[in-house]
Amino acid sequence: MSDARINNTPGFILHTYPFKETSVVAEVFTREHGRVALIARGARRPASALRGLMQPFTPLLLSWFGKSELKTLHAAEWQGGLAAPQGRGLMCGFYLNELLLRVLARGDAHEALYDRYTETLALLAGDGGGDEERILRRFEKNLLADIGYGATFDTDADTHAPIEPAVRYVFQPERGALRAQGQPGCLVSGQTLLDLAADRFDDPATLVEAKALMRSLINHTLGAKPLYTRQLLRELTDLSP
Repeated sequence: MSDARINNTPGFILHTYPFKETSVVAEVFTREHGRVALIARGARRPASALRGLMQPFTPLLLSWFGKSELKTLHAAEWQGGLAAPQGRGLMCGFYLNELLLRVLARGDAHEALYDRYTETLALLAGDGGGDEERILRRFEKNLLADIGYGATFDTDADTHAPIEPAVRYVFQPERGALRAQGQPGCLVSGQTLLDLAADRFDDPATLVEAKALMRSLINHTLGAKPLYTRQLLRELTDLSP
């Protein structure tokens, strides 16, 4: 591995945890280098310049060095230009961060996903209160596509025929959409599948079924360990991804 310094690359803190007496490890999502683990030495000291910057949803310019998987942060600068989400939007932001931590391998760049994450945070922080469901479903769908788990929503997996809006289907993560005939899978209408394929989330019925379908696909991708923030959203609010 190279120990060359990386200077002033855009990134966000996804999660931090204490390291030794005064330091923290920050899991960050950067545009050019993907997910990176950085040790911020002394960041827990009251006088540390890094202390106030090690927060989620803060656009940063990050600089680090190191040849191991755990790099050493040597500078962080607030980039500005983005307000942090509040209320429900804040909880949704933490959900996005946990999702990225779970699905992204370290060191794999996802520049389009980084841009989409930044745009999604701006939407969650904006004036579109009550629109969190649409924002989350769109992000989940595109996240799965970006990491190689994208699904085909507009074609029958068995016959390759176009999905019919009035027909009921079951969606199996390993196969796709199949006409519902009692087989296992997430039950969904053809109209919802077509709306997903077209990135349309205006129909309330589509939102309900898309939530269940996205949850099924994400659970399949993640495996047995549940998402903590999803459970928290379910317990604390009437919004649950």
